[in-house]
Amino acid sequence: MNIIDFVKNAGEKIFKPGEARRESAIEKHLAKYGISGIEVEVDGDKATLTGTAADTATREKAVLIAGNIDGIANVEDRIRVTNPTPAPVAAANPASTTTSTGSVQSSTTASGDGWQSRTYTVKSGDSLSKIAKEMYGDASKYPQIFEANKPMLSDPDKIYPGQVLRVPPER
Repeated sequence: MNIIDFVKNAGEKIFKPGEARRESAIEKHLAKYGISGIEVEVDGDKATLTGTAADTATREKAVLIAGNIDGIANVEDRIRVTNPTPAPVAAANPASTTTSTGSVQSSTTASGDGWQSRTYTVKSGDSLSKIAKEMYGDASKYPQIFEANKPMLSDPDKIYPGQVLRVPPER
């Protein structure tokens, strides 16, 4: 079990005013990105995801898709992976998450909870190349971040402050 924090008032606006079943809206949103087999429970601004994912990347994407919805501040990850990807060799850069205020905190990684990617919260003025420079030490590695966040990202230039992105291990 892992709880991941997000910016509550940033992200896609998928809830309709007065919508009673926010769970089904999130499940439909996940399905839009090709993710099925995940059940959602919403309590206030916290979404709990349970069920199974085919692989680690799908699990990570499901959590980030749910968290990058306007009105969701926390996602509790209870997803089981049926075909876990072996943990990569540790990268030279320390695992960290940069928050929207620019502070660094420990990230979700493969070490203790099955995650293999780091996460990064986009702040004003960021670009994928700037994030790649910070996370990998090389701005030209931005396509790795873009590919890791497909289909949530359709264009490398369309990111927004508060959005949480997957930063996969450096290749």
